[in-house]
Amino acid sequence: MTITDSAGCIDVVGCDASGLASLNPELRSLVERAQLVAAPSRLLAQAELAGGPGAAWISSDQPQPLIAALQQALAAGRAAVVLASGDPLWFGIGRVLLQAFGADQLRFHPAPSSLQLAFARIGRPWQDASWVSLHGRDPEPLALALQGRPPALAVLTDPGRGGAQAVRQILRASGLEAAYGFWLCERLGHPQERVQRLSAAAPLPQQIDPLHLVLLIAEAPAAIEPAALPLFGLDDGLWLQLPDRPGLMTKREVRIQLLADLALPAQGVLWDIGAGVGSIGLEALRLRPELQLWALESRGGSAGLIAANAGRLGVEPAGIREARAPDGLADLPDPDRVVIGGGGEGRSAILLAVLERLRPKGVVVIPLATVEALGELRSVMDGAGMEVKVAQHQAWRGAPLAGGTRLAPLNPVFVLRGERA
Repeated sequence: MTITDSAGCIDVVGCDASGLASLNPELRSLVERAQLVAAPSRLLAQAELAGGPGAAWISSDQPQPLIAALQQALAAGRAAVVLASGDPLWFGIGRVLLQAFGADQLRFHPAPSSLQLAFARIGRPWQDASWVSLHGRDPEPLALALQGRPPALAVLTDPGRGGAQAVRQILRASGLEAAYGFWLCERLGHPQERVQRLSAAAPLPQQIDPLHLVLLIAEAPAAIEPAALPLFGLDDGLWLQLPDRPGLMTKREVRIQLLADLALPAQGVLWDIGAGVGSIGLEALRLRPELQLWALESRGGSAGLIAANAGRLGVEPAGIREARAPDGLADLPDPDRVVIGGGGEGRSAILLAVLERLRPKGVVVIPLATVEALGELRSVMDGAGMEVKVAQHQAWRGAPLAGGTRLAPLNPVFVLRGERA
């Protein structure tokens, strides 16, 4: 079937924000020859809309009358066209039409999607991008997506639920404003489209077109002045991350709890095993500058990353090693405090190696994600005669919802604490 042969089919034609002006001559011809044209209200209002002789125009905003009119057109053999935004099969009217008609009765002619246009405008490949739709939804999917620290995240906004402002509030509540560039993209494809990057301090425009989306693009946080930072509990977005492993760090709320459970002494030796980006150990140094911090992380490139984060915070670890525990612990000074992250299947062996070296009155703190891991490691601590405490922590972060605030949950964490007599 050629593009000009539409007998027995409904043509579903995608447009960008400029409407019919963006259509090529063949698609424009479909509209001009149609006897029934359905379109969103914003397209019906355009002066250049023109169907064939005796053409009927209807709004596609209400599905039930739209489907009825299209069924009548098909039964009478009348040419019908449905105009849509972007790609009709991507969060568009295509799904509704497929539910009412068979695929053999529909022919789709997509325009570039809003995501394609947005990434084209900022000149960034988008094969690694994620997306979230807030249309008619609460903000929890966006808050959850941000926990994974995607390299690029497109947010399809719902102006009726706050639009770009809601996205900014959720980004701020996640503590990640410093970690993402905020791109506001309005009326993509229209001659008056507007694409701008807004800093965290810049206010949003007073007038934002309802046809807008937001791109959140991961970028290294700007340089910071250590003296201006809080003493502890730094926002997650202030930490440098490895680009290919974003989000591998202890969240702020859990980090605060672990620092409290460590009961840091004024002096002594702290081991941070499975240090990730170094967040726990480096914050400990801000609290207790005379501690000797030894950070151990097995992932390649971690030593340079932890050192860079230490420089940003104005602290100096005693040593940073790219090595696996327990082997990488052999020549370190015996610890007074230990925090163990990660570990996987070898966590029991790591804990046994730590307990062999832990000094009197020493403390070990371990955050865990599963009940099975908690049971496994608690038995090791009990067997070593440790004074053991267990807690489970669940944190929520506020996110905007319909003029109010709802709480978006973070993953719950078990904290196992053992203290040597």
